Formats: sequence, structure tokens, C-alpha cells
Amino acid sequence: MSAYGAITRKNTDTHLQTTLWRLPSPAPGKPASPFSHLTIHHLTRDTAAKLEGLLEYTHAVFADEVACGTTYPQEQLAGEYTRETFEAYFWAADVFVSLGGTGDASSDKAVVDEGVSRIELSVEGARAGRTWEDCLVGFYYVKPNYPGRSSHICNAGFVVPPPHRQYGYGKTLGQSYLHYGPSLGYKASVFNLVYANNIGSMKIWDSLGFTRAGLIPRAGRMRRADGSEEWVDAVVYYRSFVPEEFWAQPISSS
Repeated sequence: MSAYGAITRKNTDTHLQTTLWRLPSPAPGKPASPFSHLTIHHLTRDTAAKLEGLLEYTHAVFADEVACGTTYPQEQLAGEYTRETFEAYFWAADVFVSLGGTGDASSDKAVVDEGVSRIELSVEGARAGRTWEDCLVGFYYVKPNYPGRSSHICNAGFVVPPPHRQYGYGKTLGQSYLHYGPSLGYKASVFNLVYANNIGSMKIWDSLGFTRAGLIPRAGRMRRADGSEEWVDAVVYYRSFVPEEFWAQPISSS
């Protein structure tokens, strides 16, 4: 539910192919990843429910993020952040989960199309018997940011579990979003609230060609490391997924 009411998922019958993303060498001073590549898998709540423990694990990770009070606006005012609330928010549309892998990255089976490696690999195949804690390095949703006449603009929310941070996976997830967002039919993206204390996130979107479209002063009452709270500004980020000339074309009525 948003300020505009319920916003429904676009293209409900769409299922996008798994992609494979090779990880770059770590920047100086950064730790080396235990994985050589990530696979990104497109899921919905229904398909995720068939994977034992996945909904429970993503709920636990997100609930902890909400409890930290440093990145998302949700707040646990009346106890825990329930799984029902989480699924209605995070799994209401399209979700992409990323699993870490090692070895050759099955390069003989990956098909490179428009610079993106596509691969026939299921979530369970990529998981290879590991726990979600060991292999699930990140997940994000994609859904319309606005209804109706503005539903061509999507929004996304990203989570990297704490044990998998500092390896640069966030940027790889962002790069995959630039592939999957347009593949779902969206023409542009808006991030409504990237809090100014989230320096890592801001570096990612700046580096991926997003525009700082606006600043909302004192947008969040965010928690400091010592447990106190402070008012934090938020940046609104925008990026078009299509060439500039697209916007000047006549709009099809079909």
C-alpha cells in the first residue's frame, strides 16, 4: 500500500532468465570475495514459497534491517516486524535473489546477449545444498513507484545481509537492476528515499549514472550507532532506462 493506494505488479506472467555476473577484483584495501561470480534469479512470492526456508530467511534479514533503523523508513512500533507485513511489502511484486558461486561460472553454458550472461540454472541448482545464510548474498524487489499513467517508472529496494557486506555485491546487484528493470517493461527508475547517512548506497547510484533529482530535508528520524536518533536528509535518485529520443516519440494507444 502506498500514498496512491494499492499498486499492482506489471506483467504478471513474466519470468526472466537467470543471469550470471562475474565479480571484479577487489579495490585496494577491500577484502576479496569468497565467490567468483553471482547468479541472479527472478522470483515471485508464489515461486519463493516453494523454496524451503527462503521466505523465512529473507524476512529475518529484513526485520533485522528495520530494527537497526538506519536505511529503511519502516519502524517496529508495536513489537516485531511480522512476516505477513514483510511479504505484503517486499514480495508483492518481482523479487530478485543473488547467490554466490565459485569456479568457472559455467562459462560453457552461459549465453552472452547484449553484454549480459544468461544461464539455465535454478535457484536450488545455484544453492547446491548450502544454507541461505552461506550463499544468499543479496535480494531486491522491483515494483511500480506510481500507479496508472506513471506506472512506467519503477522503484526497487535492496538488502545485502551483514555477513556478505564489504565485498562489492551491492554494485553488482545495482548493475543487474539496470538489466532487469527494463526487461520487466519499465522505462525509468526512481528511488524515493536514499538517506544521506547511507553513503555506500549513494556511491553505487552515483557510479551507475543515476541523477540526484531532489533533496528532502530531514526526511528520516534515523538511528545512530550509539542508539540515539537524528534527523537525516534523503536524496531522490532518477535514471531513465531508455534513450532520450524515446521520450519525444508519439505514445502508442495500444
